[in-house]
Amino acid sequence: MAGLVASKTVRARKAVLAMPEYHPPLAGRDGLRLDFNENTLAASPKVIERLRQTTAEGLTKYPEREGVERIAAAHFGLQADQVLLTNGVDEAIHLVCAAFLEEDDEALIQTPTFFMYEVSAGMMTAYVKKVQADASLAFPGERFLAAITPRTKLIMVASPNNPTGAVVSREDLLAICAAAPQAVVMVDEAYYHFFGETVMTEVGKVPNLIVARTFSKAYGLANLRIGMLAGPAELMKYVRKVSSPYNVNGVALDCLPVALADDAYVTWYAEQVRVGLGRMMDGLRALGVGFYPSHANFVLMKIGPKHAELVKAMRARGVLLRDRSTDPGCDGYVRITVGVEEHVERGLAALKESLAEIGWEGQQVSQSASRQGSDDKREWE
Repeated sequence: MAGLVASKTVRARKAVLAMPEYHPPLAGRDGLRLDFNENTLAASPKVIERLRQTTAEGLTKYPEREGVERIAAAHFGLQADQVLLTNGVDEAIHLVCAAFLEEDDEALIQTPTFFMYEVSAGMMTAYVKKVQADASLAFPGERFLAAITPRTKLIMVASPNNPTGAVVSREDLLAICAAAPQAVVMVDEAYYHFFGETVMTEVGKVPNLIVARTFSKAYGLANLRIGMLAGPAELMKYVRKVSSPYNVNGVALDCLPVALADDAYVTWYAEQVRVGLGRMMDGLRALGVGFYPSHANFVLMKIGPKHAELVKAMRARGVLLRDRSTDPGCDGYVRITVGVEEHVERGLAALKESLAEIGWEGQQVSQSASRQGSDDKREWE
């Protein structure tokens, strides 16, 4: 229109322009899902039955979170004001960053690790310090502690770690908390059920410790998007303050108490993964594939230059894998999820055929992988 002054182009905040982008391959996931570390079978049958009871009127209501938080808190031996339910752990990470990071603060993470730590921290501060694992991919404990400074305000550590399956001991995690009393230390225990070691028992005792849990993995509720933060009430009130009051949908809130009560199902599925993990690693040894011994429901495999070819060949056989080659220090790595027995066997059978199809030189890569690791060569097999 005549007379209007031409406007400048609208641009996002500098932090948004600078932050890395997360591009999960979410399209076309028909097949055996060994790519996203999900429960490969189903949620508890009791949860499925509860879903069938969802009413039309129920869908018209805003969700009420607090009652379910009390149930979740009691399940984990905590007080209600120590627990916040979130829209998956993705939102949990975002809320912790929003609550505690100023623009001049430092956030500290290891790499490779879950990409959303860097994304969420980078929206709040330009000072995201990353401690790269060496070729062994084990947690760089001494270098990580040395990276803590008086400006460190938030530390995020996953144990077991994604995508490696490596773990950090309770002693090391508590040492990090003690070394950085001025910082919030968020320990992401998304894969707790497949490992069994936790610092949840320290919540409320260690003043700067927050623990994240998800119900997407062993519980099989990934599509409902529900996670949890647990920490001292004094810290959680700040996280609750930046959270939307309706961040978790009502269907998820309705199903969570049923999922929590069905310990037998979660125990059964975790045992399926424990046995399947051993079977998967034995199968990889037989194929000559180098891998990182995992404590989660996945295995990181060293494939080398033919990583993309392998993912494509597996997809052609109806099996999905996750190419992790763009992760720092993971060039040539592919991740495979471990689920129930049938799915492990199907995955290994397809893997054997696919490696042969692409002309992969197994023994050569296996020897190369076994030579990696300057701190502990036993980390690689």
